[in-house]
Amino acid sequence: MTAQPHPDPVVEFAPAKINLYLHVLGRRPDGFHDLDSLVAFAAVGDRVTAQPADRLSLRLDGPFAAALASEPVADNLVVRAAEALAAALDRAPTVALRLTKILPVASGIGGGSADAAACLRALCALWRIPVTDPVVYRTAAILGADVPVCVASRPAYFRERGDLIDPAPPLPAAPVVLVNPGVAVPTPAVFRRRTGPFSGPARLPTPPAGIDALAEELVRRRNDLTEPAIAVAPAIARVLDALAALEGALVTRMSGSGATCFALFRSADDAAAAARRLAAAAPTWWVVATELVA
Repeated sequence: MTAQPHPDPVVEFAPAKINLYLHVLGRRPDGFHDLDSLVAFAAVGDRVTAQPADRLSLRLDGPFAAALASEPVADNLVVRAAEALAAALDRAPTVALRLTKILPVASGIGGGSADAAACLRALCALWRIPVTDPVVYRTAAILGADVPVCVASRPAYFRERGDLIDPAPPLPAAPVVLVNPGVAVPTPAVFRRRTGPFSGPARLPTPPAGIDALAEELVRRRNDLTEPAIAVAPAIARVLDALAALEGALVTRMSGSGATCFALFRSADDAAAAARRLAAAAPTWWVVATELVA
């Protein structure tokens, strides 16, 4: 007997994905790159709402909705996620979707991937499908390399193209300031600019006991896409300099392929104070004090 759809709207949080480090290990025969990255998720993100409807539709709202309004609805990853999962389940995508866009677009913190993953989770609840069903992860992998790790939204390592996921050791809850200068950075353009030698894998040898231990490990690692991203968007360098100058910043880094950068702090008060100072100094930047979720 087929389970009846959930009658009420389902809301799923789509947290920002932060690459605490990202090493490029080499270039693959298919043209993509092998990666090694430790991923964590923040307590700030988008929201996806799904509810039963006669047909598939998408409504956009939130502070960054306008950045998506000009693209065809069929190209939105949330819509593509609904269509792909429905096709995999051999059912019609009869659902009304609402994407509340809180995160900047094309900003290196997995916004589109997190939105697609949240849509998959919402539809699993709506259609009474276990999120652990293999069809969900197969669908996620089709949608993009970052989508599978966003389905669980837990700290994890990813490798190869980013689509192979391994559990990460427990990470401490960490106050963090996220900053984006308002520049969209296309990932392919960053990889095209990458030159020079490749890095080795750099997984943490032991679970960090606290924020200081985590910061000590991270400063020994890097984001190999930083220099090519700065070549595409020079504003990233200004963001990194501004973060490094903040009192109490333990480690500063770019996330993903940019342009969002982050700084870790010992306390939420330190992070909030730093965010206030930076927002006042750079009022056109997106500046948020939040935390990495353990």
